[in-house]
Amino acid sequence: MGSSPRSDVDTEIRVDLSPQQTAWLLLSVLIVALCGIAYELIIAAVSSYLLGNSVAQFSITIGLFMFAMGIGSYLTKFVHDQLVERFIQIEIAVALVGGLSAALLFVVFPYYALYKPVMYGLILLIGTLVGLEIPILTRILSRSASFSESLAHVLSLDYIGALIGSVSFPLLLLPSLGLFRSSFAIGLLNISVAAIALTLFKTSHPKVRAYWKFAFLVIGILLAGLFASGVITQFAEGQLFADEMIYSEQTPYQRIVLTSHPRNGEVRLYLDGHLQFAALDEHRYHESLVHPVMSLGKPPRKVLVLGGGDGLAIREVLKFPTVEAIELVDIDPSMTELSKRFAVIRKLNHDSLLDPRVQIIHADAFNYVQQAFARLKESNAWYDRIIIDLPDPHSEVLNKLYCKEFYKLIHRILSADGAIVTQSSSPIITREAFWCIEATITAADFRVVPYRTHLNSFGEWGFQIAVKATNPIELHMIQLAELPRKYLSNEIFEGSQIFALDNGKVPSPINSLFEPKLYMLYESGLAK
Repeated sequence: MGSSPRSDVDTEIRVDLSPQQTAWLLLSVLIVALCGIAYELIIAAVSSYLLGNSVAQFSITIGLFMFAMGIGSYLTKFVHDQLVERFIQIEIAVALVGGLSAALLFVVFPYYALYKPVMYGLILLIGTLVGLEIPILTRILSRSASFSESLAHVLSLDYIGALIGSVSFPLLLLPSLGLFRSSFAIGLLNISVAAIALTLFKTSHPKVRAYWKFAFLVIGILLAGLFASGVITQFAEGQLFADEMIYSEQTPYQRIVLTSHPRNGEVRLYLDGHLQFAALDEHRYHESLVHPVMSLGKPPRKVLVLGGGDGLAIREVLKFPTVEAIELVDIDPSMTELSKRFAVIRKLNHDSLLDPRVQIIHADAFNYVQQAFARLKESNAWYDRIIIDLPDPHSEVLNKLYCKEFYKLIHRILSADGAIVTQSSSPIITREAFWCIEATITAADFRVVPYRTHLNSFGEWGFQIAVKATNPIELHMIQLAELPRKYLSNEIFEGSQIFALDNGKVPSPINSLFEPKLYMLYESGLAK
């Protein structure tokens, strides 16, 4: 009985690779996989930052990228020879396109109609090039080993590289380099693969000199971009903000930007491109947020503030003389440090974060509230007031901080006669989202009174004040404490509880951790 014939794949041209060449090709598999996933994450992160709705941006990016990789893999069937040279060409191309991708997206964003076509084009182009890489590398390696052995090595290193890329992006690249530097650095990593391949294989292709010229050109472009990232960042973000940037920082959690108006010097704070406050009217927002809930019922002693790392809500809380302790929970230490040391914010918050009554905790608000119950139960020291000053629910991550489960956790740590308040976005622009928050808080066993105010920088803005359903206090008849204020009066607050026909209550779903609906309502409101 004769031996079974070997497959055509296993009997391809066999050319011995040196151990050094084999080792570098295997390492290249890991590197190109790392770079491919990094480009994917960079484009998705930029689009989330600029467009919001990170679930949609990451889903679209991943789906299109995988589709494009499939196209690239299919196209390799038409590549019959000069595989090393083809691989070098691909690496030069993907390094240039991928390395410039983040900067290009920021540059075209002001021309909004162009953004999505450019984004989709970059995803498809980079994905196709990445899809070409692995099959070609597998075929090169199979020249000196069996195809099955080469495929096993390549796929295992491909998955390991993808793991390294996906983990290093949020933990290392983004916080330490930012989006632009990360993009340029990954491009340089890609082009290094091409340069070393050119050196190791000493290819006799007649265009090898041209390859070196292109490689050096791409290296020069990417190095220039890397070293000029600060200037590029300022230019790109300058396209997003009408005012002059006076501070910017990429933290592990968000992009912090402070701007100043060239004529009146008004300072504005943006987190991930979303306006958080404008100095000229922030007092209207923070007085409306803090004074009604602090004036309700028994004078408060212990206060929990969730969010509000700028210290402006704390400034208002500290006006109440009975307050003995304030816990400020903000996830980002960079935000609270900025608010303690940056002169323009310190002037606004009156150095509130330096007050000895304020304890700053850097933690996720959901997790902190969840873990606080056991600690507070032992001491029976529940919070008298809970002030929720978190960003709008523009992503699924923030959605959990407006869900029924979160408000139930809040309910557990609030004293029997305590009260809570939360900002709730615009009852006009995001009307369905505003009333969804009201319905969700009610579903967590609270009695709720919604109210709103007008801000020059935001327009109509809404809040929800609530007490436990068992608390008999009358929410509609709050008399504000006699304290210094610039804007809010009893008459204004009473009128703020009246809603017009175009922002009045509408039927709304209850937002749940397991059935997130709020951030989609919020996004649909912005899109109208």
